Amino acid sequence: MTRASRRPAGLTAVRSRKHATALLIAGGLVVLAACGNDDDSGDSAKSPMPTSSAPAPETSSPSADSQAQAKGDVLQAYDDFWAGQVKAYGQADIKGTDLKKYATKEALGRAMGDVLVMKEAGTATKGAPAHDAQVTSLTLTGKTPKASVRDCLDISSWRTVKKKTGAVQPFPSNQPLRYVTTAKAEKWGKQWMITELTPDGKRTC
Repeated sequence: MTRASRRPAGLTAVRSRKHATALLIAGGLVVLAACGNDDDSGDSAKSPMPTSSAPAPETSSPSADSQAQAKGDVLQAYDDFWAGQVKAYGQADIKGTDLKKYATKEALGRAMGDVLVMKEAGTATKGAPAHDAQVTSLTLTGKTPKASVRDCLDISSWRTVKKKTGAVQPFPSNQPLRYVTTAKAEKWGKQWMITELTPDGKRTC
């Protein structure tokens, strides 16, 4: 994996990232004008005036620097979200975690649902998954900036255990240990939030 092992969450998730940058380029509009003056004597043709170009209007497209910064912020929020999930799964409880700070909508609901199932089963997780995440799309224009992340999640070192005995539970025979997970993020104020997390066990990586 190219990125260091991060604190992730999601009962059965594996994610992989791809970098992709959406860069908008606006071209300037050049206006050419020509005009002439009539000679007082009336015996000469109109002579063209010098042409001129209007200055190109400033573009509102995000700069390369702002896009690079935004991608870094998205991946940091993704890491922090996973750190909250790993902690929540390790104790089978979201209390004392920062999940609500970095996750909302479907992503938060999925994590809370996983924790509830684990609590009822008397299980928790030990260790942490590893990630290789990349931003695959980024839109900074509009009312709410948005981004997509692709991650290759490696759960080989993230095991489920019985809370009372600490006994490690075996992986299901058909459980891939590395698989693709995609995430969607939105910027709320100054904070990027993970709004949706979709593991795809059929896509190994």
